[in-house]
Amino acid sequence: MQTIHLTTTINAPTDRAFDLARNVDIHTESMSRTNETAVDGVTSGLLSSGDRVTWRARHFGIPFTLTVKITSFEYPYFFRDKMVDGPFAEQIHDHYFVPVSTGTQMVDVFQFSSPFGVLGTIVDRLYLERYLRRLLTVRNNHLRQVAESDKW
Repeated sequence: MQTIHLTTTINAPTDRAFDLARNVDIHTESMSRTNETAVDGVTSGLLSSGDRVTWRARHFGIPFTLTVKITSFEYPYFFRDKMVDGPFAEQIHDHYFVPVSTGTQMVDVFQFSSPFGVLGTIVDRLYLERYLRRLLTVRNNHLRQVAESDKW
């Protein structure tokens, strides 16, 4: 399984960063490049423990659908979303929020593996890890911009 670690410093209180990170509408805004939209489950507002959301997006010119469930939730410091249906063999996204003197350190630990055994592992390492890292970075930068503004 591949693991992506990202740390984003946000000049905003921890609870604000936490709420923005679990906000379906903010996520949709941040992923406009891939036309990602919530199509089932919680389709607007804040996700909470046990909630599911199904996302539809276009990656590599191909439409994908992914359903995740919030499987762990410790307000305002941590939540985990885990794929319950979708294109990966496995996908787990841990979101940590650490209060610091300048606001919040948001730490993403994103684990994934593609199907198709060794071939999937090769694709993960050579291409997919870099692609997903860029997507997460775009999302995090958008979240930071909103958190540090009066937009939400």
